[in-house]
Amino acid sequence: MFGKYILVFFISMVPLIELRGALPYSQAFGLPLVPSYIVAIIGNMLPVPIIYLFARKVLEWGKDKPYIGKFFTFCLEKGEKGGQKLKEKAGRGLFVALLLFVGVPLPGTGAWTGTLAASLLDMDFKSSVIAVMLGVLLAGIIMGVASAGVFGAIGALFA
Repeated sequence: MFGKYILVFFISMVPLIELRGALPYSQAFGLPLVPSYIVAIIGNMLPVPIIYLFARKVLEWGKDKPYIGKFFTFCLEKGEKGGQKLKEKAGRGLFVALLLFVGVPLPGTGAWTGTLAASLLDMDFKSSVIAVMLGVLLAGIIMGVASAGVFGAIGALFA
């Protein structure tokens, strides 16, 4: 069982999959929901400070490199453009907007993307991490309820 928790931990660290994929995995293999939720949150939040502190610097460093430059420039421009739109619409509610962006479990709206957006928007570190953490908690609750319900219903059909 310990190995399955380790897998939940590492799945929750993968960009785009994150906690949204780790919790359904844990439920599909019959792991208890609360410990899986805790492990997935820890795994999902572990890369956040590193992303905040270094992703923008890496993208700026790589934007003029031969093979990766176009992609890195695209990421910077898209992130800055999207971030400015979010900032204009959210106004002073940028913290809540970031929380909801991360918290709604849709593809491409997880902790990795939210943290990169916060970095590109020059949000301060503390409020960015707190907003992302609250968003991850919200996404975990949504995915936990959905996973338990879906897999519980499937189990009831075949039991």
